[in-house]
Amino acid sequence: MRYLLPAVLFSVLVVFFWVGLTLDPSEVPSPLVGKPAPTFELPELSDASQMVSNETLKGKPALLNVWATWCAGCRVEHDLLLQIASTDTIPIYGLNYRDEREPALAWLAQLGNPYTAVAYDPDGTASIDWGVYGAPETFLIDPDGIIVYKHIAPLTVAAWKNEFMPRIQAMQGGTR
Repeated sequence: MRYLLPAVLFSVLVVFFWVGLTLDPSEVPSPLVGKPAPTFELPELSDASQMVSNETLKGKPALLNVWATWCAGCRVEHDLLLQIASTDTIPIYGLNYRDEREPALAWLAQLGNPYTAVAYDPDGTASIDWGVYGAPETFLIDPDGIIVYKHIAPLTVAAWKNEFMPRIQAMQGGTR
């Protein structure tokens, strides 16, 4: 019995590790999917007298992209966001996460601005309410303000075509 117990415990650990290795780390389930977007009201990045809120995202399908200047993955996905914005398929709102205003404005001036509006969240408080683990993260929100999908990691063409577009087309066709 003295040798059997360690062998059983070791076997259980091996199974847990084996299962863990088969999981996709970019697929972190969000408890917010299927629920209303968290209530927030933040100043607009380029004009602090204007506010961006969860109400701003209502009325038609929208993307909320969490980004920051210090985020390497945000730079990777930026060109794709510009391409998506140029198609007028869906408005893209930004949530500037734990960043400084001036570098963020310079970043957008240099790389281009795909966003309809950018909420400025320097301390990350609103981002925590959204369940943000880190940047970049992109949320798809339906016209009623319900979170339909959450993508963690830089947005890719494959994710856009396979995950976002079918959901957007279903919303635009009247189904969810």
